[in-house]
Amino acid sequence: MSKVIALRSERAKINDAVQALAKIEGDGGQLSAEQLVEFSTLQAKFTDVNAQLERALAAERTAAAAAVPVDPPTNPAAPATAPPAASMPATPRAAEVPGAKVAQMVRALASAQGDHQLAAKLAAERGFGDDVAMSLNTLTPGAGGILVPTNMAREIIELMRPKAVVRKLGARTLPLNNGNISLPRLKGGAVVGYIGTETDVPTTGQQFDDLKLSAKKLAALVPIANDLLSYAGTNPNVDKVVVDDLTAALATREDKAFIRDDGTANTPKGLRFWALAGNLIQASDGATLQKVETDLNKAILALEGVDANLTTPGWIMAPRVFRFLEGMRDGNGNKVYPELAQKMLKGYPVGVTTQVPVNLGVGTNESEIYFADFGDCFIAEDETLLLDYSKEASYQDGSGNTVSAFQRDQTLVRVIAKHDFGPRHVESISVLTKVTWGG
Repeated sequence: MSKVIALRSERAKINDAVQALAKIEGDGGQLSAEQLVEFSTLQAKFTDVNAQLERALAAERTAAAAAVPVDPPTNPAAPATAPPAASMPATPRAAEVPGAKVAQMVRALASAQGDHQLAAKLAAERGFGDDVAMSLNTLTPGAGGILVPTNMAREIIELMRPKAVVRKLGARTLPLNNGNISLPRLKGGAVVGYIGTETDVPTTGQQFDDLKLSAKKLAALVPIANDLLSYAGTNPNVDKVVVDDLTAALATREDKAFIRDDGTANTPKGLRFWALAGNLIQASDGATLQKVETDLNKAILALEGVDANLTTPGWIMAPRVFRFLEGMRDGNGNKVYPELAQKMLKGYPVGVTTQVPVNLGVGTNESEIYFADFGDCFIAEDETLLLDYSKEASYQDGSGNTVSAFQRDQTLVRVIAKHDFGPRHVESISVLTKVTWGG
Protein backbone atom coordinates (compact mmCIF):
# COMPACT_ATOMS: atom_id res chain seq x y z
CA MET A 1 0.00 0.00 0.00
CA SER A 2 1.39 3.42 -0.96
CA LYS A 3 2.04 6.09 1.66
CA VAL A 4 -0.71 8.32 0.20
CA ILE A 5 -3.37 5.60 0.32
CA ALA A 6 -2.39 4.64 3.87
CA LEU A 7 -2.62 8.24 5.07
CA ARG A 8 -6.00 8.71 3.39
CA SER A 9 -7.28 5.57 5.07
CA GLU A 10 -6.01 6.73 8.46
CA ARG A 11 -7.57 10.17 7.99
CA ALA A 12 -10.92 8.60 7.14
CA LYS A 13 -10.84 6.48 10.32
CA ILE A 14 -10.07 9.55 12.44
CA ASN A 15 -12.92 11.44 10.80
CA ASP A 16 -15.33 8.57 11.53
CA ALA A 17 -14.35 8.70 15.21
CA VAL A 18 -14.81 12.50 15.31
CA GLN A 19 -18.23 12.25 13.68
CA ALA A 20 -19.30 9.57 16.15
CA LEU A 21 -18.47 11.86 19.08
CA ALA A 22 -20.16 14.83 17.39
CA LYS A 23 -23.30 12.73 16.89
CA ILE A 24 -23.63 12.27 20.66
CA GLU A 25 -24.06 16.00 21.14
CA GLY A 26 -26.10 16.26 17.95
CA ASP A 27 -28.60 13.82 19.46
CA GLY A 28 -28.92 15.93 22.62
CA GLY A 29 -26.33 14.13 24.75
CA GLN A 30 -23.21 15.43 26.47
CA LEU A 31 -19.60 14.36 26.10
CA SER A 32 -17.79 13.09 29.19
CA ALA A 33 -14.46 14.54 30.25
CA GLU A 34 -12.65 11.57 28.70
CA GLN A 35 -14.58 12.00 25.45
CA LEU A 36 -13.73 15.71 25.32
CA VAL A 37 -10.05 14.87 25.69
CA GLU A 38 -10.40 12.21 23.01
CA PHE A 39 -12.13 14.72 20.70
CA SER A 40 -9.24 17.21 21.09
CA THR A 41 -6.68 14.45 20.51
CA LEU A 42 -8.47 13.31 17.37
CA GLN A 43 -8.60 16.86 16.04
CA ALA A 44 -4.85 17.30 16.53
CA LYS A 45 -4.18 13.90 14.97
CA PHE A 46 -6.40 14.71 11.98
CA THR A 47 -4.46 17.94 11.39
CA ASP A 48 -1.15 16.09 11.65
CA VAL A 49 -2.20 13.29 9.26
CA ASN A 50 -3.62 15.82 6.82
CA ALA A 51 -0.29 17.68 6.83
CA GLN A 52 1.58 14.41 6.23
CA LEU A 53 -0.75 13.62 3.34
CA GLU A 54 -0.16 17.01 1.75
CA ARG A 55 3.62 16.49 2.00
CA ALA A 56 3.34 13.00 0.52
CA LEU A 57 1.27 14.29 -2.39
CA ALA A 58 3.73 17.13 -2.94
CA ALA A 59 6.60 14.63 -2.95
CA GLU A 60 4.84 12.50 -5.57
CA ARG A 61 4.20 15.54 -7.75
CA THR A 62 7.84 16.64 -7.43
CA ALA A 63 9.08 13.17 -8.31
CA ALA A 64 6.84 13.04 -11.36
CA ALA A 65 7.97 16.48 -12.53
CA ALA A 66 11.66 15.65 -12.07
CA ALA A 67 11.49 12.26 -13.80
CA VAL A 68 13.78 11.87 -16.85
CA PRO A 69 13.93 9.05 -19.41
CA VAL A 70 16.57 6.41 -18.69
CA ASP A 71 18.52 4.78 -21.51
CA PRO A 72 18.38 0.97 -21.46
CA PRO A 73 21.63 -0.78 -20.44
CA THR A 74 23.94 -1.65 -23.32
CA ASN A 75 24.20 -5.38 -24.12
CA PRO A 76 27.45 -6.22 -25.93
CA ALA A 77 25.94 -9.43 -27.27
CA ALA A 78 23.03 -7.63 -28.87
CA PRO A 79 23.18 -6.95 -32.61
CA ALA A 80 24.32 -3.47 -33.64
CA THR A 81 21.00 -2.65 -35.24
CA ALA A 82 18.27 -4.03 -32.97
CA PRO A 83 14.70 -3.69 -34.29
CA PRO A 84 12.70 -0.91 -32.60
CA ALA A 85 10.30 -2.00 -29.88
CA ALA A 86 6.66 -2.10 -30.81
CA SER A 87 4.73 0.96 -29.62
CA MET A 88 1.13 1.44 -28.68
CA PRO A 89 -0.75 4.34 -30.26
CA ALA A 90 -1.38 7.18 -27.83
CA THR A 91 -4.94 7.47 -26.62
CA PRO A 92 -6.08 11.10 -26.28
CA ARG A 93 -7.50 11.96 -22.91
CA ALA A 94 -11.21 12.67 -23.03
CA ALA A 95 -12.04 16.30 -22.36
CA GLU A 96 -13.64 16.89 -18.98
CA VAL A 97 -17.31 17.76 -19.20
CA PRO A 98 -18.08 21.19 -17.71
CA GLY A 99 -20.20 20.66 -14.60
CA ALA A 100 -19.13 17.00 -14.35
CA LYS A 101 -18.16 17.38 -10.70
CA VAL A 102 -21.73 18.33 -9.78
CA ALA A 103 -23.01 15.33 -11.75
CA GLN A 104 -20.57 13.11 -9.86
CA MET A 105 -21.79 14.55 -6.54
CA VAL A 106 -25.35 13.65 -7.54
CA ARG A 107 -24.35 10.12 -8.52
CA ALA A 108 -22.36 9.53 -5.33
CA LEU A 109 -25.14 10.87 -3.09
CA ALA A 110 -27.77 8.75 -4.82
CA SER A 111 -25.64 5.62 -4.55
CA ALA A 112 -24.99 6.33 -0.86
CA GLN A 113 -28.70 6.89 -0.10
CA GLY A 114 -27.93 10.44 1.05
CA ASP A 115 -25.14 9.47 3.50
CA HIS A 116 -22.58 12.16 2.69
CA GLN A 117 -19.68 10.33 4.37
CA LEU A 118 -20.36 7.16 2.42
CA ALA A 119 -20.81 9.30 -0.70
CA ALA A 120 -17.34 10.79 -0.12
CA LYS A 121 -15.89 7.28 0.15
CA LEU A 122 -17.63 6.19 -3.05
CA ALA A 123 -16.42 9.32 -4.85
CA ALA A 124 -12.82 8.51 -3.91
CA GLU A 125 -13.17 4.85 -4.92
CA ARG A 126 -14.76 5.73 -8.28
CA GLY A 127 -12.08 8.23 -9.20
CA PHE A 128 -14.27 11.32 -9.04
CA GLY A 129 -11.37 13.37 -7.68
CA ASP A 130 -10.22 14.62 -4.30
CA ASP A 131 -12.22 17.86 -4.61
CA VAL A 132 -15.53 15.99 -5.04
CA ALA A 133 -14.73 13.57 -2.20
CA MET A 134 -13.56 16.38 0.09
CA SER A 135 -16.67 18.48 -0.62
CA LEU A 136 -18.98 15.57 0.20
CA ASN A 137 -17.00 14.68 3.33
CA THR A 138 -17.13 18.18 4.81
CA LEU A 139 -20.74 19.07 4.04
CA THR A 140 -23.59 18.71 6.46
CA PRO A 141 -26.99 17.79 5.02
CA GLY A 142 -30.01 19.72 6.22
CA ALA A 143 -33.60 20.41 5.31
CA GLY A 144 -32.46 22.31 2.22
CA GLY A 145 -30.29 19.52 0.89
CA ILE A 146 -26.58 19.34 0.15
CA LEU A 147 -24.89 22.67 -0.57
CA VAL A 148 -22.81 22.55 -3.75
CA PRO A 149 -19.52 24.46 -3.39
CA THR A 150 -19.53 27.80 -5.19
CA ASN A 151 -16.79 26.90 -7.67
CA MET A 152 -18.77 23.84 -8.84
CA ALA A 153 -22.13 25.65 -8.83
CA ARG A 154 -20.71 28.38 -11.08
CA GLU A 155 -20.07 25.80 -13.80
CA ILE A 156 -23.75 24.81 -13.82
CA ILE A 157 -24.88 28.44 -13.82
CA GLU A 158 -22.52 29.24 -16.72
CA LEU A 159 -23.82 26.24 -18.68
CA MET A 160 -27.30 27.78 -18.50
CA ARG A 161 -26.25 30.74 -20.64
CA PRO A 162 -26.64 29.07 -24.07
CA LYS A 163 -29.85 27.32 -22.94
CA ALA A 164 -31.72 30.21 -21.27
CA VAL A 165 -32.67 32.84 -23.86
CA VAL A 166 -32.71 35.78 -21.42
CA ARG A 167 -29.12 35.02 -20.40
CA LYS A 168 -28.10 34.24 -23.98
CA LEU A 169 -29.36 37.61 -25.23
CA GLY A 170 -27.08 39.47 -22.82
CA ALA A 171 -28.81 39.99 -19.45
CA ARG A 172 -26.09 40.87 -16.95
CA THR A 173 -25.53 38.87 -13.77
CA LEU A 174 -24.71 40.24 -10.33
CA PRO A 175 -23.94 38.45 -7.05
CA LEU A 176 -26.87 38.38 -4.65
CA ASN A 177 -25.23 38.93 -1.28
CA ASN A 178 -27.34 38.30 1.81
CA GLY A 179 -30.39 37.82 -0.38
CA ASN A 180 -30.79 41.45 -1.50
CA ILE A 181 -29.26 44.03 -3.81
CA SER A 182 -30.24 47.58 -4.81
CA LEU A 183 -29.17 49.31 -8.02
CA PRO A 184 -29.53 53.10 -8.18
CA ARG A 185 -30.84 54.46 -11.46
CA LEU A 186 -31.24 57.96 -12.87
CA LYS A 187 -34.97 58.65 -13.07
CA GLY A 188 -34.95 62.30 -14.21
CA GLY A 189 -32.26 64.04 -16.26
CA ALA A 190 -30.18 67.06 -15.34
CA VAL A 191 -31.24 70.58 -16.43
CA VAL A 192 -28.63 72.02 -18.79
CA GLY A 193 -28.69 75.36 -20.67
CA TYR A 194 -26.67 78.29 -21.95
CA ILE A 195 -26.29 81.35 -19.77
CA GLY A 196 -25.31 84.98 -20.33
CA THR A 197 -23.11 87.34 -18.40
CA GLU A 198 -24.00 87.62 -14.67
CA THR A 199 -26.72 84.98 -15.11
CA ASP A 200 -27.20 82.18 -12.61
CA VAL A 201 -26.35 78.65 -13.71
CA PRO A 202 -29.60 76.61 -13.87
CA THR A 203 -30.14 74.17 -11.02
CA THR A 204 -29.50 70.53 -11.79
CA GLY A 205 -32.57 68.49 -10.98
CA GLN A 206 -31.47 64.90 -11.13
CA GLN A 207 -33.89 62.36 -9.65
CA PHE A 208 -32.78 58.92 -8.55
CA ASP A 209 -34.64 55.70 -7.88
CA ASP A 210 -33.64 52.14 -6.93
CA LEU A 211 -34.06 48.76 -8.57
CA LYS A 212 -34.40 46.42 -5.61
CA LEU A 213 -33.88 42.71 -6.20
CA SER A 214 -34.34 40.00 -3.56
CA ALA A 215 -33.76 36.25 -3.58
CA LYS A 216 -36.54 34.13 -5.06
CA LYS A 217 -36.15 30.38 -4.59
CA LEU A 218 -36.35 28.27 -7.75
CA ALA A 219 -36.84 24.54 -7.14
CA ALA A 220 -36.44 22.30 -10.18
CA LEU A 221 -37.23 18.56 -10.10
CA VAL A 222 -35.07 16.45 -12.40
CA PRO A 223 -35.88 12.72 -12.86
CA ILE A 224 -32.72 10.74 -13.69
CA ALA A 225 -32.54 7.04 -14.53
CA ASN A 226 -30.97 4.96 -11.77
CA ASP A 227 -28.93 3.09 -14.39
CA LEU A 228 -27.00 6.31 -15.02
CA LEU A 229 -26.57 7.19 -11.35
CA SER A 230 -25.31 3.73 -10.45
CA TYR A 231 -22.52 3.79 -13.05
CA ALA A 232 -19.38 3.43 -10.95
CA GLY A 233 -16.66 4.98 -13.08
CA THR A 234 -15.96 8.41 -14.54
CA ASN A 235 -17.50 8.45 -17.98
CA PRO A 236 -17.91 11.85 -19.75
CA ASN A 237 -21.04 10.68 -21.56
CA VAL A 238 -22.78 9.67 -18.33
CA ASP A 239 -21.80 12.91 -16.60
CA LYS A 240 -22.96 14.97 -19.61
CA VAL A 241 -26.43 13.40 -19.56
CA VAL A 242 -26.83 14.24 -15.86
CA VAL A 243 -25.46 17.78 -16.31
CA ASP A 244 -27.66 18.45 -19.36
CA ASP A 245 -30.76 17.32 -17.48
CA LEU A 246 -29.94 19.60 -14.53
CA THR A 247 -29.18 22.70 -16.63
CA ALA A 248 -32.12 22.20 -19.01
CA ALA A 249 -34.59 22.01 -16.11
CA LEU A 250 -33.20 25.15 -14.47
CA ALA A 251 -32.95 27.11 -17.74
CA THR A 252 -36.50 26.30 -18.85
CA ARG A 253 -38.16 27.37 -15.61
CA GLU A 254 -35.89 30.39 -15.27
CA ASP A 255 -36.87 31.65 -18.72
CA LYS A 256 -40.55 31.37 -17.88
CA ALA A 257 -39.95 33.47 -14.75
CA PHE A 258 -37.78 36.12 -16.39
CA ILE A 259 -40.14 36.48 -19.37
CA ARG A 260 -43.66 36.20 -18.03
CA ASP A 261 -44.02 35.59 -14.26
CA ASP A 262 -45.87 38.43 -12.55
CA GLY A 263 -43.87 38.74 -9.31
CA THR A 264 -46.53 37.18 -7.08
CA ALA A 265 -46.43 33.85 -5.22
CA ASN A 266 -42.67 34.22 -4.52
CA THR A 267 -41.75 34.47 -8.23
CA PRO A 268 -39.58 37.09 -9.96
CA LYS A 269 -41.29 39.72 -12.11
CA GLY A 270 -40.65 39.03 -15.79
CA LEU A 271 -40.33 41.30 -18.83
CA ARG A 272 -44.08 41.25 -19.54
CA PHE A 273 -44.91 42.81 -16.17
CA TRP A 274 -41.94 45.17 -15.95
CA ALA A 275 -42.95 46.80 -19.25
CA LEU A 276 -44.75 50.16 -19.03
CA ALA A 277 -48.39 50.20 -20.09
CA GLY A 278 -47.50 52.50 -22.99
CA ASN A 279 -44.98 49.92 -24.25
CA LEU A 280 -47.58 47.15 -24.50
CA ILE A 281 -48.34 47.45 -28.22
CA GLN A 282 -51.28 45.57 -29.70
CA ALA A 283 -50.43 43.87 -32.98
CA SER A 284 -52.41 44.80 -36.08
CA ASP A 285 -55.42 42.76 -37.09
CA GLY A 286 -54.00 40.65 -39.87
CA ALA A 287 -50.63 39.34 -40.95
CA THR A 288 -49.87 41.15 -44.19
CA LEU A 289 -46.28 42.17 -44.92
CA GLN A 290 -47.03 45.85 -44.38
CA LYS A 291 -48.75 45.27 -41.02
CA VAL A 292 -46.03 42.94 -39.75
CA GLU A 293 -43.32 45.42 -40.73
CA THR A 294 -45.20 48.27 -39.04
CA ASP A 295 -45.69 46.31 -35.81
CA LEU A 296 -42.04 45.28 -35.56
CA ASN A 297 -40.93 48.87 -36.13
CA LYS A 298 -43.32 50.07 -33.39
CA ALA A 299 -41.63 47.74 -30.91
CA ILE A 300 -38.20 49.16 -31.78
CA LEU A 301 -39.41 52.79 -31.80
CA ALA A 302 -40.86 52.38 -28.31
CA LEU A 303 -37.26 52.14 -27.05
CA GLU A 304 -35.67 54.56 -29.50
CA GLY A 305 -38.30 57.19 -28.65
CA VAL A 306 -37.16 57.36 -25.01
CA ASP A 307 -33.43 57.31 -25.86
CA ALA A 308 -32.89 53.83 -24.47
CA ASN A 309 -29.20 52.91 -24.55
CA LEU A 310 -29.80 49.90 -26.84
CA THR A 311 -26.42 48.45 -25.87
CA THR A 312 -27.54 44.81 -26.22
CA PRO A 313 -31.03 44.78 -27.77
CA GLY A 314 -32.78 41.59 -28.83
CA TRP A 315 -36.07 39.79 -29.54
CA ILE A 316 -37.82 36.94 -27.76
CA MET A 317 -40.63 35.03 -29.46
CA ALA A 318 -42.36 31.66 -29.64
CA PRO A 319 -41.28 29.06 -32.24
CA ARG A 320 -44.62 29.44 -34.06
CA VAL A 321 -44.10 33.17 -34.59
CA PHE A 322 -40.45 32.67 -35.55
CA ARG A 323 -41.36 30.14 -38.24
CA PHE A 324 -44.07 32.43 -39.60
CA LEU A 325 -41.65 35.34 -39.98
CA GLU A 326 -38.93 33.06 -41.35
CA GLY A 327 -41.31 31.79 -44.03
CA MET A 328 -42.70 35.17 -45.18
CA ARG A 329 -42.19 35.93 -48.90
CA ASP A 330 -42.54 39.15 -50.87
CA GLY A 331 -44.32 39.48 -54.22
CA ASN A 332 -41.28 38.04 -56.03
CA GLY A 333 -41.08 34.95 -53.84
CA ASN A 334 -38.02 36.19 -51.92
CA LYS A 335 -37.74 35.81 -48.16
CA VAL A 336 -38.70 39.02 -46.38
CA TYR A 337 -36.38 38.36 -43.44
CA PRO A 338 -33.57 36.11 -44.73
CA GLU A 339 -31.40 37.00 -41.73
CA LEU A 340 -33.69 34.88 -39.53
CA ALA A 341 -31.66 31.90 -40.75
CA GLN A 342 -28.91 33.32 -38.50
CA LYS A 343 -31.42 34.08 -35.71
CA MET A 344 -31.32 37.82 -36.44
CA LEU A 345 -34.23 40.20 -37.12
CA LYS A 346 -33.73 43.79 -38.27
CA GLY A 347 -30.12 43.53 -37.16
CA TYR A 348 -30.89 42.29 -33.64
CA PRO A 349 -30.50 38.74 -32.24
CA VAL A 350 -33.57 36.56 -31.72
CA GLY A 351 -34.22 34.17 -28.85
CA VAL A 352 -36.79 31.44 -29.51
CA THR A 353 -38.46 29.64 -26.61
CA THR A 354 -41.62 27.72 -25.85
CA GLN A 355 -41.85 29.68 -22.60
CA VAL A 356 -43.63 32.41 -24.60
CA PRO A 357 -47.24 31.13 -24.72
CA VAL A 358 -49.23 30.78 -27.95
CA ASN A 359 -52.63 30.15 -26.35
CA LEU A 360 -53.47 33.60 -24.97
CA GLY A 361 -56.62 35.62 -25.59
CA VAL A 362 -60.26 34.69 -26.04
CA GLY A 363 -59.47 32.54 -29.06
CA THR A 364 -56.50 30.88 -27.29
CA ASN A 365 -54.37 31.58 -30.37
CA GLU A 366 -52.51 34.74 -29.38
CA SER A 367 -48.82 35.12 -28.52
CA GLU A 368 -46.38 37.92 -27.69
CA ILE A 369 -43.09 39.29 -29.03
CA TYR A 370 -40.61 40.96 -26.71
CA PHE A 371 -38.04 43.57 -27.70
CA ALA A 372 -35.72 44.72 -24.92
CA ASP A 373 -32.29 46.12 -24.20
CA PHE A 374 -30.87 43.13 -22.34
CA GLY A 375 -27.75 45.09 -21.43
CA ASP A 376 -30.11 47.03 -19.14
CA CYS A 377 -31.58 43.86 -17.55
CA PHE A 378 -30.02 42.26 -14.49
CA ILE A 379 -30.06 38.78 -12.98
CA ALA A 380 -29.07 38.90 -9.32
CA GLU A 381 -28.18 35.38 -8.20
CA ASP A 382 -26.78 33.48 -5.26
CA GLU A 383 -23.81 31.54 -6.64
CA THR A 384 -24.68 28.37 -4.76
CA LEU A 385 -26.96 25.43 -5.48
CA LEU A 386 -28.72 23.01 -3.14
CA LEU A 387 -29.14 19.36 -4.08
CA ASP A 388 -31.53 16.84 -2.58
CA TYR A 389 -32.89 13.57 -3.90
CA SER A 390 -35.58 10.96 -3.44
CA LYS A 391 -36.16 7.52 -4.92
CA GLU A 392 -39.74 7.31 -3.64
CA ALA A 393 -41.24 10.73 -4.45
CA SER A 394 -43.68 11.38 -7.28
CA TYR A 395 -43.73 14.24 -9.78
CA GLN A 396 -45.86 15.59 -12.61
CA ASP A 397 -44.62 15.32 -16.18
CA GLY A 398 -45.15 17.93 -18.90
CA SER A 399 -48.66 16.64 -19.54
CA GLY A 400 -49.69 16.90 -15.89
CA ASN A 401 -49.59 13.15 -15.28
CA THR A 402 -48.35 11.95 -11.89
CA VAL A 403 -45.28 9.73 -12.20
CA SER A 404 -43.78 7.58 -9.45
CA ALA A 405 -39.99 7.72 -9.39
CA PHE A 406 -39.90 4.37 -7.56
CA GLN A 407 -42.08 2.70 -10.19
CA ARG A 408 -40.00 4.12 -13.06
CA ASP A 409 -36.67 3.16 -11.37
CA GLN A 410 -35.65 6.79 -11.28
CA THR A 411 -34.11 9.13 -8.75
CA LEU A 412 -35.79 12.50 -8.42
CA VAL A 413 -33.13 15.18 -7.93
CA ARG A 414 -34.24 18.55 -6.62
CA VAL A 415 -32.05 21.54 -7.46
CA ILE A 416 -32.66 24.82 -5.63
CA ALA A 417 -31.27 28.12 -6.93
CA LYS A 418 -31.88 31.66 -5.65
CA HIS A 419 -32.12 34.67 -7.93
CA ASP A 420 -34.21 37.65 -9.05
CA PHE A 421 -34.60 39.64 -12.26
CA GLY A 422 -35.33 43.21 -13.26
CA PRO A 423 -34.45 46.03 -15.68
CA ARG A 424 -32.58 49.09 -14.52
CA HIS A 425 -34.86 51.20 -16.70
CA VAL A 426 -38.38 49.92 -17.39
CA GLU A 427 -38.47 52.01 -20.57
CA SER A 428 -36.03 49.48 -22.09
CA ILE A 429 -38.79 46.89 -22.70
CA SER A 430 -41.56 46.76 -25.28
CA VAL A 431 -44.06 43.95 -25.89
CA LEU A 432 -46.14 43.23 -28.98
CA THR A 433 -49.37 41.68 -27.69
CA LYS A 434 -52.20 39.77 -29.35
CA VAL A 435 -49.89 38.34 -31.99
CA THR A 436 -51.78 35.74 -34.05
CA TRP A 437 -49.11 35.27 -36.73
CA GLY A 438 -48.85 31.62 -37.65
CA GLY A 439 -51.86 30.73 -35.46
